[in-house]
Amino acid sequence: MATDVPSLGHPPTIRLTELTECGGCAAKLGADALADVLAGLGVVEGEPSPEGLLAGLEPPDDAAVHLVAPDLAVIGTVDFFPPIVDDPRTFGEIAAANALSDVFAMGGRVLFALSVAAIPEDLPRDAFRAILDGAAAKVREAGGILAGGHTIRDPEPKYGLAVVGVAHPDRLLRKGGARPGDILVLTKPLGTGLLVSGRRQGRTSDADLAAAIDSMRRLNRDASEALTEAGVAGATDVTGFGLLGHGLEMARASGTRFVFEAAALPALDGALDLAAAGVETGGAAHNRRFVAPALSVAAGVPAELVTVAHDPQTSGGLLAAVGPTAIATLEAGLDARGVTHWRIGRVEASPDGAGSVALA
Repeated sequence: MATDVPSLGHPPTIRLTELTECGGCAAKLGADALADVLAGLGVVEGEPSPEGLLAGLEPPDDAAVHLVAPDLAVIGTVDFFPPIVDDPRTFGEIAAANALSDVFAMGGRVLFALSVAAIPEDLPRDAFRAILDGAAAKVREAGGILAGGHTIRDPEPKYGLAVVGVAHPDRLLRKGGARPGDILVLTKPLGTGLLVSGRRQGRTSDADLAAAIDSMRRLNRDASEALTEAGVAGATDVTGFGLLGHGLEMARASGTRFVFEAAALPALDGALDLAAAGVETGGAAHNRRFVAPALSVAAGVPAELVTVAHDPQTSGGLLAAVGPTAIATLEAGLDARGVTHWRIGRVEASPDGAGSVALA
């Protein structure tokens, strides 16, 4: 019988990014808008927080965490977005790596994941299957299994995961774990948003885009394990709110000031050139508004470095606040695992305890 649906195992030529207005974590609702709509959510006046809830919305963290036994906490998170690349399998890999990262950002290990998919009815079945295959492979690499999910019809494709993990409650990584005197460490270079946006404009080279894709599909599992083994308490993953946005979240949660050394910020090849040429994602504008009231920029910091620091990252690295006595152990652990890392700043006391960020 004739059919217009390609056979499984031979993904068709399709440009997923042509089906969307924006992709990856640049599609996130701005942190400024989220702060308004989430304020007070889940809190009932006069009632205590649910027993056993270690992390939720008050204050917000990278994932929800619930204590189920004295030595066991369950971690739950969800993340999804429109395509950031054209190849379906690569899209599935990146979307999965990004969603899994929230468990690693909390210091946990992955148990299983469930697909969250919105798919156009006319998307070739091979393309959808390739997305799922890419995601399933990443979940296996993370130590878990893709165990189910839910799919709806949507003219704009979107994909991600709901992820369940576990951790020891005494070894959780928290946004509020930074202390004055800590050293700020980042485990992936910046600039994925710029490079993807530049590609849409025909200004990003194949080699530079390939390097960005390799970075986005790389898991934060090894980095997370090195952090917990070194006894680090403060960390987050750098995604849609950019380095400054997620740094500000940590600074506010810990009542400190994060000072980033602009010249030390690592950038993917081609990202700074694009920033200097005026390329910027729509999500960066949200990030600038969110950070502006709490940001100071030293005179002489190049504009392209300010842009990179605001750039929305998809499946970015872990940002950690590391005590001086733990930094050597951490860097040795990262080196042993082949994880790239850079010292990019320091944590200082906050004069008012409200939390702020600076580019020096």
